[in-house]
Amino acid sequence: MTVKQRFLKFLYPFFLFLNRIFKKNGKIFSSDKKAIRSFYDLKATLNDGEEYDFTQLKNKKVLIVNTASDCGFTPQYSQLEKLYEMKKDSITVLAFPANDFKEQEWGEDQDIHTFCKKHYGITFPLMHKSKVVVHSAQNPVYEWLTDKGSNGWNENEPTWNFCKYLVDEQGNLTHFFEASESPLGKNILAAIDQKNT
Repeated sequence: MTVKQRFLKFLYPFFLFLNRIFKKNGKIFSSDKKAIRSFYDLKATLNDGEEYDFTQLKNKKVLIVNTASDCGFTPQYSQLEKLYEMKKDSITVLAFPANDFKEQEWGEDQDIHTFCKKHYGITFPLMHKSKVVVHSAQNPVYEWLTDKGSNGWNENEPTWNFCKYLVDEQGNLTHFFEASESPLGKNILAAIDQKNT
């Protein structure tokens, strides 16, 4: 871990405190609208270059997070891992490293993988580094997440690193959480535990 990364990890509780006070990066959006284009038609590339077919996600909730190694919210990796371990039977966490916000994901795929394993022990799927904001090169998963013509309602793109999208067991996008929402916080846990009809 670099000196900067250690410093950011140390400051993480302070970042959360400031975000709560100034209500920054803490918006939550939700809907019970059904997806127009199937979530399960999507595929992504894992960090090791293998294809990840979303059909294997049927009947599970999925929390999709855009991540970065040099961000004040990077310590959320450990919370995401705890969430994944706690609820592995009912949810999958998918991390999408991206360098869309102030050059905070400097590494290539192997660097990112090594960093995440060594410092946060992650075991959930880590995807190939890509672009998550609306752009001509936007990752197809994020195209689906930010296009209401595909997901049924949402056009919120990530506003910072560690924004979270929750997809239910039927492949419908139900929630968008901005970066400061803790993966182990009451709002995300309540959304994960919510029974869908």
